[in-house]
Amino acid sequence: MNRSRRTVWSWAFYDWANSAFATVVLAGFFPLLFQDFWNAGAPAEIANLRLGWANAAASLVLVLSAPLLGALADAAGAHKRILFLFAVPGMAATAALTIVPEGAWLTASLLFVCASLGFLGANLLYDALLVQVAPPARWHSVSGLGFGLGYLGGGLLYLVCVAAALRPELFGLSDSTEAALGAFTLTAIWWAVFSLPLLLFVPEPGRLRETAGGSLWRDSIGQVWQTLRRLRHHRTIAVFLLAYWLYIDGVGTVIRMAVAYGRALGFERSNLILALLLVQFVGFPAAIAFGHLGERIGPRRGIYLGLAVYLLVCIWGTFIRSPWEFFTIAVLIGLVQGGVQSLSRSFYARLIPAGRSGEFFGFYNLMGKFAALIGPPLFGLFGTWFGIRYSMLALIVLFVAGGLLLSRVREHD
Repeated sequence: MNRSRRTVWSWAFYDWANSAFATVVLAGFFPLLFQDFWNAGAPAEIANLRLGWANAAASLVLVLSAPLLGALADAAGAHKRILFLFAVPGMAATAALTIVPEGAWLTASLLFVCASLGFLGANLLYDALLVQVAPPARWHSVSGLGFGLGYLGGGLLYLVCVAAALRPELFGLSDSTEAALGAFTLTAIWWAVFSLPLLLFVPEPGRLRETAGGSLWRDSIGQVWQTLRRLRHHRTIAVFLLAYWLYIDGVGTVIRMAVAYGRALGFERSNLILALLLVQFVGFPAAIAFGHLGERIGPRRGIYLGLAVYLLVCIWGTFIRSPWEFFTIAVLIGLVQGGVQSLSRSFYARLIPAGRSGEFFGFYNLMGKFAALIGPPLFGLFGTWFGIRYSMLALIVLFVAGGLLLSRVREHD
């Protein structure tokens, strides 16, 4: 394997590594245990609302720091170092969830916030490295490769964890709860081991822009302030970020709240676990295919296709009654979820100024995480105000408004 291919695959394998957290923890076992174990005895609506606020808390911290971290990484040439500065504590907090006792929802929430912050902060720097590991003509396909490997890697680990939860005696465990708790430690180990290719084989890009002198922190803060003041001159970027903020809010809320939603509707834990497995294994080839589709029809049309499917999911999800419907919706989400994410990342990479990827991907992640600050609590509030089934309807306006704004994005200023 030549050096450029090794760099691309090593970069993409970080998605394989950290998607274990996204799948096993964020979307899978944490929502189930948070409702059934750490919130034992609490109404489902209250548990969902607490989960929404826990997601929002991690997002708020990153919202406040993302552009500065990106600018600092550009100025210092420290994308990988800052990535692991977030990832390692995130791994530790993930492993610590294993020992949180029953009923301790506040402790579980605090550790979840720390783990999520590590995951999200590291992703900021990982996304920014895309423009360094491949030429522009390959950004759509390379971005799709990353998401595809992420779905496969996360799905494989989740499959092992599901097997342990369904048949704990075969793994020497006492019950499914012990297996689910042990999944957090296994996720932390997986995340750490498969991060090594990025650490070893993806070169630090060095300083992507020169500082004006003085301390890196002062220069980075000044650069962020200048970017904020000049963002009105980058109209294409500003409009895209607003569109992305809206529609990725809906995507992220589905990822974070779908299992809790299904549990609140009374579906069996085993059905919810299997549905998430379907999302992962359908998502693996679909995300890669969407990357190539973006090169053929353009990323905007590919994103529109995904948003149309999400609108169908929101409407259908409000009325589901049977497990087969939940499984069908899981397949639909798997077909488009990774595509919307990967094409958004590569589309944005084509819009930003050269040499400032970390800083501008800081704003990209800011909008994505600011969406998570609003979406899950709104989902939970709709459930408490109107009934749990109407939670899904809160997301329709986000997909529609985001799609309309996306139509106003010009690929060249």
